[in-house]
Amino acid sequence: MTWEKLPQLIILFFVIFDPLLSAVVFVTATKNMKMTDKFKVGMYATLVALIVSAIFLFFGKSFLTLFNTSMNDLRIAGGILLALLGIKMAMGHDSENEETKSGNSSKMAVASLIGTPLLTGPAAITTIIITTGDYGIAPTGLAILIVLATAGILFAILSRFADKLNKTALQVTSTMLGLITLAWGVNFILTGIRGVFGLG
Repeated sequence: MTWEKLPQLIILFFVIFDPLLSAVVFVTATKNMKMTDKFKVGMYATLVALIVSAIFLFFGKSFLTLFNTSMNDLRIAGGILLALLGIKMAMGHDSENEETKSGNSSKMAVASLIGTPLLTGPAAITTIIITTGDYGIAPTGLAILIVLATAGILFAILSRFADKLNKTALQVTSTMLGLITLAWGVNFILTGIRGVFGLG
């Protein structure tokens, strides 16, 4: 793996982890909390996402062996997930559920929801396994760390200035990123199909 692919990996994981979408959920779910509680929720969510990512970064290939599947199979499956996620984002749908909206979740439940599946959902997990196999652990891990650090900083800022946040601007940005996610999904699917049929 050559390190010139690192910027592309950072962009890819930024789109897939989608800290902006998670920020919308974070602001909504923590609007009635104290500033210190908001900060704790944001940091815990980031930690959860980091732990889940690390597990699949280092042991993802073992999961492939365990379930008797190949990288190309995973590329196609992951591409479908990315495409569906991209369509959902581009159509303007968010990932909030009624439990989060109603404010009935505990602080840790909200943080866990943001950590996974919002930041590290099935599409993110699949992408981690694929990019680790294609580009190596170090570049993939560094890209993930940079994106999650960005997410943590974003949550920390929002814990202080959430009341001034323009949610519409965040959602528009997330919708635009959905198109990029859809494009990556199509690319994964086509790459997987070429690999399955030996088309190079």
